[in-house]
Amino acid sequence: MPLLYAILIAVVEGLTEFLPISSTGHMILTAKLLRLPDSEFLGSFEIVIQLGAILAVLITYGRRLFSDRRVLYRVAAAFAPTAVIGFILYKAIKQYLLGNAAVVLASLLLGGIIIVIFEKYHREKPTAAADIGDITVRQAVIIGFCQALAVVPGVSRAGATVIGGLALGLKRRVIVEFSFLIAVPTMAAAAGLDLLKSGAAFNRQDALTLLVGFVVAFAVALLAIRWFLRFVQTRTFTAFGVYRIVLAIVMGLVLFRL
Repeated sequence: MPLLYAILIAVVEGLTEFLPISSTGHMILTAKLLRLPDSEFLGSFEIVIQLGAILAVLITYGRRLFSDRRVLYRVAAAFAPTAVIGFILYKAIKQYLLGNAAVVLASLLLGGIIIVIFEKYHREKPTAAADIGDITVRQAVIIGFCQALAVVPGVSRAGATVIGGLALGLKRRVIVEFSFLIAVPTMAAAAGLDLLKSGAAFNRQDALTLLVGFVVAFAVALLAIRWFLRFVQTRTFTAFGVYRIVLAIVMGLVLFRL
């Protein structure tokens, strides 16, 4: 993979990882537009550079995650169902779903419609949980199952967890921050599993490409997190839903010449 293309994909990853628009879906579509052939390394690259986004979260929230047992327990509870489902489906996901533009576009479209409809009728209750420590273990596990839906490219891990959390009665900022935190074990496990299975096949150039992707994704994700936290203070996710719908239609026309 040309280094410039790796940088472009890493920028896309950093910008979209924590937004409800699917970073994996965007990376797959970007690779299609760049006419990069599907390969074992490309699939691994799209997974491993998410470690850069993880580091951005740890720098922003690491102290809270590791100093508050209530938060750590709830992150672990949310991670558990995702870990089991992801491990069982890992091979099928990488073989049949990663790189599948049709699946991405369908997921983006459906997810966008769901976000728009949900935001139209959702009203935050005065009793909504105002702190991550107020999330119950049961709610955390349900959010974990929502997160597991993102094994399908285009669904969006952030989108699924945020909508799930809002439906369970959490405040918008609380579920956004919780979504950041549960990304840490989720993406670390995905990247670690991929490196364990595919890392031995990487050459020195591949390793350099991964390193550059990691650094770029980290820097961009750090900025994206800060922007998104300001955004959710006053706005809903409707604009992201509309964006997903428009993107799915436009990219469908571009890629499939409909």
